[in-house]
Amino acid sequence: MDRAYVAGTFASDTHSFSKVAQPSLTLVAGLGIVGDAHYGEAVQHVWDAQRDPTRPNRRQVHLIHAELLDEVRANGFPVAPGELGENLSTRGVDLLGLPEGTHLRLGAEVIVEITGLRSCCVQIDDFRKGLLAHILERPKGGKLRRKGGVMGIVLRGGTVRPDDAITVTLPPEPHRPLEVV
Repeated sequence: MDRAYVAGTFASDTHSFSKVAQPSLTLVAGLGIVGDAHYGEAVQHVWDAQRDPTRPNRRQVHLIHAELLDEVRANGFPVAPGELGENLSTRGVDLLGLPEGTHLRLGAEVIVEITGLRSCCVQIDDFRKGLLAHILERPKGGKLRRKGGVMGIVLRGGTVRPDDAITVTLPPEPHRPLEVV
C-alpha cells in the first residue's frame, strides 16, 4: 500500500475559487483553518450561508486526493494543486471510498472527521471549460460519481504541513457512504 501523506496545504481568506499554497496550516477544533474564508462554527460557504447562516459548518476543511489532479492533467486539463479550492491535497488515501465519520490524523496532532462529499458546481467549468464532466463522472447507465473531494470538520487542532503522515480510522459499523454536504 502507498504511504498516506499530506501532499499540499492551501488557504484563502477570500471566497475565491482557488486557494494559495501555504508552508503550513493551523487548524482549530470546531472552527477550521485559521486565515481561510471557511473558518467558523456556522456555515461559511456563500451559497449555503445565504440559505441558512446559522447551520453548523460541516465544510471547515476541503480535501482532494492529488491523484485526481494527476488524472485531470492526463486528460488535458492543466490544474495545479490548490486551484480546485482544496485546503489539503493528499496522496495514498482513497478519500472518496471512506465512510462518513472517518477520522484522519494529519501529522502528530490534528484530527479531521470526514462529513461528506464536496458539492461540485459550474464554477469548475468556469475555471477550466469541460473539466466538470471529469469531476462529475457518470458511467453509461451508472450512478453519478462525484470526484471533487471530501469535506470535514476539525476535531483536534494543531499544525499541518506538506509531507505529514495521514492515519485513517474508520468509524464503527455499519458504515454510511458519503453524501454531498
